[in-house]
Amino acid sequence: MELAIMIEGQMGLNWPRWKRLAEAAEELGYAALNRSDHFTGPQGPLKDSLELWASFTYLATNTKRIRFGALVSPVSWRHPVIAAWSATAIDDLSGGRFHMGLGAGWQEREHRNYGFDLLDTLDERFKRFEEALEVVTRLFNSDEPFDFDGDYFPIHEGLLLPRPSRKGGPPIVVGGNGPKRTLPLAAKYGDEWNGVYLKPDQFRERMERLDQLLAEQGREPSSLARTQMHRVVIGKTEQEALAKLGDADLETLRGRGVMIGDPAQVAAGLNAIAEAGCQRVDVQWLDMDDIDGLELLATKVMPQLA
Repeated sequence: MELAIMIEGQMGLNWPRWKRLAEAAEELGYAALNRSDHFTGPQGPLKDSLELWASFTYLATNTKRIRFGALVSPVSWRHPVIAAWSATAIDDLSGGRFHMGLGAGWQEREHRNYGFDLLDTLDERFKRFEEALEVVTRLFNSDEPFDFDGDYFPIHEGLLLPRPSRKGGPPIVVGGNGPKRTLPLAAKYGDEWNGVYLKPDQFRERMERLDQLLAEQGREPSSLARTQMHRVVIGKTEQEALAKLGDADLETLRGRGVMIGDPAQVAAGLNAIAEAGCQRVDVQWLDMDDIDGLELLATKVMPQLA
């Protein structure tokens, strides 16, 4: 199982931090450096939040090995045509290391603050999300102009030029746990499904559901990568890891599945997810300045992964 880093960009990401993280991910052997796409957090003080596409352009030109992408970018304020246009350019610039994570949008605060329409119901949001996935898929795959009669994203003579260097464009990642809405979209449009904080038994259940949905689409199970975002807090000892949490509610965090402990404890937790069929864990790394922790994870945990 691969290990990647996932950064919450709205929690203080700026150029000095991003450059340090990129260097660490590249040198320490992580498979990828991914990040969220938000203006703000759902509550609390406003912090630095480095713009998404600018940050990816930096990775495309200043790293050589790691993959990267958004987990995930909301179509509620990232128009799918602009997103697809940017994604193919960055993927080509990086030599095919970009993956395009898309989501329906959920955070009320940033939509309210900047006048974006989140839409009132989940049904509306997911209808718009499916339209966006359809538009992006057509732009990536169509060599001829096409029309699309969408309610949210109508297209007339749509054609993405220059054509993507990779056939079919960058891989599309659909993120989320929902079995009724999200998983069917992953099975229809996705090259990768990324779950969030699922325990091993829950991950297996989603795997089985995805296999059923893929069969309905005429797809092989192997055509969809299965990955997950999971928070990890690591120290040389369990006590050191606990100290990093300060006054946080330990019982609540562990109840959500957050992995907290020394390298052996974290490796055991990650291997349990690997045994459930997860191909990559995107470690949600909330302390962007804890480069020593990333080194500990890479040198003491990564060699133990199944």
